[in-house]
Amino acid sequence: MTSPSIPSSLDYGPLFCWLEESDLSHWGQELPQLIAHQLRRERWGDMPEWEETLRRLPEIDPLHIDLSNGVHIGDISLMDKGRRLALQATLMGLHPWRKGPYNLFGMPLDTEWRSDWKWDRVLPHLAPLKGRTVLDVGCGNGYHCWRMLGAGAERVIGIDPSAKFVFQFAAIKQFAGKQLPVDVLPLGIEHMPENMAAFDTVFSMGILYHRRSPMDHLRELRQLLKPGGQLVLETLVIEGDENQLLVPEDRYAKMPNVWFLPTPNMLINWMKKNGLKNPRMVDISTTSIEEQRSTEWMKFESLKDFLDPEDPTKTVEGHPAPIRAVFVAEAPQ
Repeated sequence: MTSPSIPSSLDYGPLFCWLEESDLSHWGQELPQLIAHQLRRERWGDMPEWEETLRRLPEIDPLHIDLSNGVHIGDISLMDKGRRLALQATLMGLHPWRKGPYNLFGMPLDTEWRSDWKWDRVLPHLAPLKGRTVLDVGCGNGYHCWRMLGAGAERVIGIDPSAKFVFQFAAIKQFAGKQLPVDVLPLGIEHMPENMAAFDTVFSMGILYHRRSPMDHLRELRQLLKPGGQLVLETLVIEGDENQLLVPEDRYAKMPNVWFLPTPNMLINWMKKNGLKNPRMVDISTTSIEEQRSTEWMKFESLKDFLDPEDPTKTVEGHPAPIRAVFVAEAPQ
C-alpha cells in the first residue's frame, strides 16, 4: 500500500521551507507525513469535490488586500457582477461557511459568525503581535489567523482537524497570496509535540468546552508557549462563584460535545493550577442572534434555534444561554 500524499491543491511548501530554517526543523520533518495522513481520502469522502472547487477558482491578482479592518481581498473593479456570481456559486461548494465574514472582489461572504466582533473584543488585550510566531488552536477556516497576520504577526499557524475548514482557508489564500506567512493545518492539539515551547502567542477560542479534560487542554496550551508567551483563551462560562460549574447531562444549545462550563473565577483557578501566570478575564459578553445566525452561506440551524423561544436567556435544554468570556495569561519565564 502506498503512503498517502498531501493533495496537490494544497501548498505547504513555503511553510515547510520556513520550518526547515527555524528552531522547529524537527517538527517540519514530521509534518508532511502527518498532514497527508490526516487528509487521506478514505477519511473524507467529499474531498474530491473540495479539490474541484479549488481548481475552479479563477487565478487573479487581487492588487490589494486589507487584513486590518476585516478580511478584504481584491478590488471590486477586477470582477464584474457575472464573475462575482460565478465565484459565489463555486465557493458554495464548500458550504457551510461558519467563521468570517470575508469580502472577495466586492463579493460579501456572509458567514454564520460575525467573527470580526470577537476579534474586536480580543484585540485590545493582546500583547503586540508584531514579529511574533502565533498559533491558533481550533481555528476553523482561519478567519482569525488572517486578522492575526493583519495585526503584525510574523508567522501564523492555525490547526483544526476538519479538512473542509482547511480547504476553505486554501480558497481564501489562493486569492490573498500563497506566499503569505499564514497556514492552516489539519491537526488537533493532540498532534502537536509535547513541551514544544515554540510560540510567542497561543489562541484557544471556542475550544475549551469541547474538551473532555479542560485541565489537560490548559496544560497543553501552556506547553506550546515560549517562556513568557501569552495565552489568549475564549470560552463559554456561566455566572456564579469559584465553586460553580455546569456539566450538561446531555446537550448544550443542541451541541452534543459540551463538557464543562465553569464560572470565570473557577477558570482562573484552573489556569493558575496549570502554572499560567497572572490569569485574568478581560472581556465577557452574551452571544446575540446578530453575532451567530443562519445566512445564505450557512443555511443550517443557528443560535436562534438553540434558544428557548419563550425565554431567550435559556437554551432549549433549559441551561443558561451562551456567555463568552476572554481570558489572558502568560507562561512562566
